[in-house]
Amino acid sequence: MLASVATFAIEGVDSREVTVEVDSRRGLPAFTIVGLPDPAVREARERVRAALLNSGLEFPLRRLTANLAPAHLRKAGPSFDLALAVAVLAGSGQLPCSDLSGYAVCGELSLGGLVRPIEGAVAIAHGARSVGYPRLIIPVENAAEAALVEGIEVFGVPSLDRIVALLRGSWRPDPPRARPVSSVPAPEDLDLTDVRGQADAKRALEIAAAGGHNLLMIGPPGVGKTMLARRLPGILPPPSVEESLEITRIHSVAGLSGRTLVSQRPFRAPHHTVSASGLVGGGVVPRPGEITLAHRGVLFLDELAEFSRTALEALRQPLEEGRVEIVRGQRSIVFPAAAMLVAACNNCPCARSPDDCACTAADRARYAARLSHALLDRIDLVCRLEAGLPSAATASGARSGSAVARGRALAARERQSRRLVESGVFCNAGMDARLTRRYVELTPSARSRLVEAQEGGSLTGRGHDRVLRIARTIADLAARPQIEPSDLDEALGFRLGSGMRAAA
Repeated sequence: MLASVATFAIEGVDSREVTVEVDSRRGLPAFTIVGLPDPAVREARERVRAALLNSGLEFPLRRLTANLAPAHLRKAGPSFDLALAVAVLAGSGQLPCSDLSGYAVCGELSLGGLVRPIEGAVAIAHGARSVGYPRLIIPVENAAEAALVEGIEVFGVPSLDRIVALLRGSWRPDPPRARPVSSVPAPEDLDLTDVRGQADAKRALEIAAAGGHNLLMIGPPGVGKTMLARRLPGILPPPSVEESLEITRIHSVAGLSGRTLVSQRPFRAPHHTVSASGLVGGGVVPRPGEITLAHRGVLFLDELAEFSRTALEALRQPLEEGRVEIVRGQRSIVFPAAAMLVAACNNCPCARSPDDCACTAADRARYAARLSHALLDRIDLVCRLEAGLPSAATASGARSGSAVARGRALAARERQSRRLVESGVFCNAGMDARLTRRYVELTPSARSRLVEAQEGGSLTGRGHDRVLRIARTIADLAARPQIEPSDLDEALGFRLGSGMRAAA
């Protein structure tokens, strides 16, 4: 007897439909799984056998062959257990095959028949809805997470015997409840008022938040680079519902989801010893890297020059295209990577204050050369921080905090969303060259100023477009419809100086 059950395999941050076919015939008892399974899938034979018996069900003493189609797709992980068990029950006549129509099934089994949670529930629910399955059976711990995807009925089941009761019509679980997205960021203890002085850096941080731009802060230790970076999430506008679903799906695949819709933009700060695959993704079975986990949020690289050259150069394509493409076994897997890069580094390798620094010009040049010109050209804003006066650290009085900066950034983002509503991008940093020419308007005097900067040789073609996008964000913060010369001058002032570019 032949039975088939639909399930899904995780591929990147998406899911692919897999059909579990079980053929039950006379012969010596055997249970074979084919279709390019990994060891975890092959071990499902023992989990399924024990789970059926410990749930009071019959494991057929027949020759069982399970095929996971399509056969060319590698199957990894224990999430196929539940579909295999249901297919075995249907193939042995314990469940009518007609009862399985319209269901997709995913979950891991314990030896006692309990259903354990899996990774990627949001991606699985999204894939099931896209293919056209109206119902999804999934572990009860993943039910609220999967229910975030509208248009599909989710059944959270605690055990294998409950699945049998559900398919026979004698039991039905309560509908899962998913937490809606919050429109107001959660209160944070980190506020911009904690950083004394550094007005230029705070301004750069606000521009970066308003337009989604990349930012590099350069300065001696202790001036507030890391403090500023960690306060950036507090001034970022909250993600839209569409962005929240993107973030939740990625975190679900990576096993980081809290079973609810993510309502905060992610902030990732990997150590400088991270490998290239850890930063951009990879592995034998490709997994998302730090830049994908920071999608629609912030990737903070402290001590930028201490990261390996290979890891940093791997960021060049993601920073330009907003995605990572990984090829494994002649197959291409794409991870989203539209993250803001915020980085910090010292002026020189000794990381001492200017008064105590003994580095030579050659030492500084070698240190700057750790960062390639191609990488630096993809950073929109560069801000140099200097040690403030002692009086600044103890000064009191009114200072602009994160709430004020967030209000200005949110207003600028709303202007951008109205302007870019038909383009498919969320902020100024997401515009490509075509959209930049279409949506960025300059006054005649600002255009003349830009021509002067180009003739001076300080801008590449990529830098030209990035300056225009920064100037557009500055104009949005000031609610100006066109870019004025002052907007352009401020944008040019945040480009990296020629000295460090020459060294790089």
